Amino acid sequence: MTGNTPAEKPERIAKVMARAGLCSRREAERWIEAGRVQVDGVRLASPAVTVAPASVILVDGRPMPKQQPTRLWRYHKPKGLLTTHHDPEGRPTLFDHLPEDLPRVLAIGRLDITSEGLLLLTNDGTLARTLELPATGWTRRYRVRAFGRVTQKDLDTLAQGSTVEGVRYGPIEAKLDSQQGGNAWITMALREGKNREVRRVLESIGLKVNRLIRVSYGSFHLGGLKVDDIEEISPAALREQLGAPYGVARKKSAMKKKPVSQKHKRKAHADHRRRS
Repeated sequence: MTGNTPAEKPERIAKVMARAGLCSRREAERWIEAGRVQVDGVRLASPAVTVAPASVILVDGRPMPKQQPTRLWRYHKPKGLLTTHHDPEGRPTLFDHLPEDLPRVLAIGRLDITSEGLLLLTNDGTLARTLELPATGWTRRYRVRAFGRVTQKDLDTLAQGSTVEGVRYGPIEAKLDSQQGGNAWITMALREGKNREVRRVLESIGLKVNRLIRVSYGSFHLGGLKVDDIEEISPAALREQLGAPYGVARKKSAMKKKPVSQKHKRKAHADHRRRS
């Protein structure tokens, strides 16, 4: 490969911070506006700054970590965990729940507290942002159980997109797999992944979701990954799916799974019961 890699080109400071795994680009912009970031001895007031590879960047007075090779993990998120780093209400979050030897990671997209299934995690904030954008074309696929009766004809109307309470949702592919008593099982595929999109769109046609499982995100699948297990995607698979410069070879390191504390289990179960 010839030419500069992304790490060698001058780039916006927020993008550099995100790629280093410190935070998301939006968080980086907020940190900069709060005066927490210095470049070559100058405290920044705006994120509209380009930095060079040789720039000295300090965050909260400490040197920014060196950029690490991009890494990606599949995680089978259980119900009862929030996809956030901090919760004002003190509810359990998946980031408190992950193995202790995992580096700081960001979630690619979100799953709400009552949803489960595949969640991709990465140490590269730029990659996370890229794969979340609808323009990237990465399809999210779900298995959904919903209370109510529906026909395939009803579901076909979602392929044209829909507007629910003033919010416009893009086209959704939906297939009726089975109707068991008062519940329907549906497979759904969408590209936007707006907040609670599946639940709101199905409510608009008279269905109430009572189980939602993400089974794939783009070319990455949940497969046989057990609930609460995490598995790193190999550098070869990263190169195949994302292209250069992703998937740089690195030394293998053992990663032990942190056991779920009984306290978190009880609290997650209690939170789920309150919301049921």
